[in-house]
Amino acid sequence: MSITQVDTAKVSVIQDFKEITKMRLALSVVFSSVAGYLLGVDTISWSTLVLLSIGGYFMVGASNAFNQIIERDLDVLMDRTKNRPIPSGRMSVNTAFIIAAVFTISGISVLYFINPQTAMFGAISIFIYVSLYTPLKTKTPLSVFVGAIPGAIPFMLGWVAATNDFGIEPGTLFMIQFFWQFPHFWAIGWFLFDDYKKGGFFMLPTGKRDKSTATQIVIYTVWTVVTSLIPVFGVTGKLYITPVSGVLILILGAFLLRYAIRLYKVRDAKTAKQLMLASVSYITLLQIIYVADKFIRAWI
Repeated sequence: MSITQVDTAKVSVIQDFKEITKMRLALSVVFSSVAGYLLGVDTISWSTLVLLSIGGYFMVGASNAFNQIIERDLDVLMDRTKNRPIPSGRMSVNTAFIIAAVFTISGISVLYFINPQTAMFGAISIFIYVSLYTPLKTKTPLSVFVGAIPGAIPFMLGWVAATNDFGIEPGTLFMIQFFWQFPHFWAIGWFLFDDYKKGGFFMLPTGKRDKSTATQIVIYTVWTVVTSLIPVFGVTGKLYITPVSGVLILILGAFLLRYAIRLYKVRDAKTAKQLMLASVSYITLLQIIYVADKFIRAWI
């Protein structure tokens, strides 16, 4: 085998590893966890931050690897997933299972070094995602509700890692990301509707790209924005943002709601994709604003 072929093989292995663990998604989850940690901590422990990042990546990577093992026969049917490592034949089920198992054990162990509660919530996230959400995707639209639970854990997980405590503060962070997932994933379900249909996945609340689904997207978008503003009123313990940050969040929410309302009016795939991208921007910028607000107040 030539040097070029060896290099190509290495690149392929790395790419397959990134795909089986869904690296971009995993890194976004780590970002949420780090944001939650920075919100909850009094003095930053860089060792804890590193452990949280590594454990968070392992947690998401394990969930995604198990998911792709379970859905391998369905992934073959859909254009967006047929080239994944398992359905394309580049990775065996056994190899994927070893990765998933090692990531599960490693992730929970690493998070346990932070504190037991963090490890517990990490384990709960993997269990719900793999054992409940994944099999329900082909049976009921309620799978999105179930999947929103592990999806909302990372933001609050960071706070628990920082404080070793679960109270109103991490509960609020959980609710923000919980409600956010409905317009986000329903938007994805809308513009990928035909592809999801090939795999038999039920992602939209009514099972159709209709007015009722669009109405629910608007309602949950409003709930997302409202929940995001609760910390302004000083009723969520140590979790607080200033009115200035509240206005910024409201502006972000207005843009998000604009795309949700537009989807309600035109009901096309292009607008649904725009809503999905807007939702990613919303949650990312919200977390940045929350963290910036805390540290700016500390410096003033």
